[in-house]
Amino acid sequence: MFLDNIKESINNEIFKIISECCEENTLECYVIGGYVRDLLIGKKSAKDIDILVVGNGIKIAENVAKKLKLKSKVTVFKNFGTAMFKYKNFEIEFVGTRKESYNKNSRNPQVSPGSLKDDLNRRDYTINTIGISLNKNSWGKVIDEFNGIDDLKNKVIRTPLEPKKTFSDDPLRMLRGARFASQLNFKIDKKSFDGLISEKDRIKIVSPERISEEINKIINTEKPSIGFKILESAGLLKIILPELTDLKGIEEIEGQKHKDNFFHTLEVLDNICNNTSNLWLRWAALLHDIGKAPTKKFVKKIGWTFHGHELKGSKMAYRIFKRLNLPLNNKLKYVQKIIYLSSRPIILSNNNITDSAIRRLIFDANEDLDDLLTLCEADITTKNPSRFKKYLNNFQIVREKIKIVEERDSIRNFQPPISGEEIMKYFKLRPSKEIGIIKEFIKNSILDGKIKNDKESAKLLMIEKGKSLGLKSNSIE
Repeated sequence: MFLDNIKESINNEIFKIISECCEENTLECYVIGGYVRDLLIGKKSAKDIDILVVGNGIKIAENVAKKLKLKSKVTVFKNFGTAMFKYKNFEIEFVGTRKESYNKNSRNPQVSPGSLKDDLNRRDYTINTIGISLNKNSWGKVIDEFNGIDDLKNKVIRTPLEPKKTFSDDPLRMLRGARFASQLNFKIDKKSFDGLISEKDRIKIVSPERISEEINKIINTEKPSIGFKILESAGLLKIILPELTDLKGIEEIEGQKHKDNFFHTLEVLDNICNNTSNLWLRWAALLHDIGKAPTKKFVKKIGWTFHGHELKGSKMAYRIFKRLNLPLNNKLKYVQKIIYLSSRPIILSNNNITDSAIRRLIFDANEDLDDLLTLCEADITTKNPSRFKKYLNNFQIVREKIKIVEERDSIRNFQPPISGEEIMKYFKLRPSKEIGIIKEFIKNSILDGKIKNDKESAKLLMIEKGKSLGLKSNSIE
């Protein structure tokens, strides 16, 4: 799209009202940033609109909200001279032009009023400095002080000012650059990339929350490997996610090599992004092999082994989530579970599958079984077409077997056919370890296919097991 039909693109109610309010206050205003960038490249998915006011942005926000008769409140951040509100499907932020100064120990700037040029100077990348005038006398005019449109055309990410200063002032911009590269499939220009390398250690002053927010945004792109490769090449990934960079490299002993698990991981992540938008399943893909670095071992006559890497990786995930201030609730448990079980379907696909093994997998994965299988299929990264087809066919066999066993034995969302209360009543027991022993025995017998998953079969086994434990039976009422 670029400069075609710009005026028509901003010809809607909200922009007209903003223009009117600014004119009434004799102030200039522009729509700027990501909304303009995405508009110019033909992406219309942006939901955030940034309005730059040469003057009091908070006042304009309040005036616009009043004209729109909004029921929702205008959120004001006086320290930064910004205000925002939601309107229809958009989140609209107003900011007065400003200049910023930084000290070396913080990315929070000292803010003071500034000119349009001052405000453009403080922005992270040229592609985010492009503005469109909402002023009556220059409606639709494009402001492009740093040739951001050329960079959009050339698919280049470049800082408007000296990269080292840009990144030193606000190190989060380094992660944002990798994120934009992933989102837009752009390249970072050499000078800006050199700045990433030079200032990488500055990332240590950024809060874990802001780091994880940018990582999440990279993971949520169509091809996250682009962003992660940039971060790794610049030395940033070693600082924020060393567990991943530890996977990089190939060792050879006695002519035997293992694959580069770092680049393999990025392939798996890209693969799974074709089949799911679930952020936490994507995280599981990113971390599914992190246990391989600490468990790697060369065994004569066998070769390279990574015994127990799934358990190790699931434990490491907790430390990563805690360090990055990611949620330590059911989302972490889900990621840990997927990592821990990540090799199980692969093992089943390589051998003659028993019903018992299938039942165990269904029981252990439960409601997350489909997600687990999605990861395992994404884990096929061989470049050999015949092997790829073979592995994929094997997984199809596993899926079909799961369907048959699940329909027959009702294992998913498994509920014991005999409850603890029924066991207590039958044997006249108070809460005790024997109840747990009997329940576990019944569960394992069902999973091993020794009895059917029904109440009658479970009751007979309960009586039998109770007698072996020396319990006196009493009929169930």
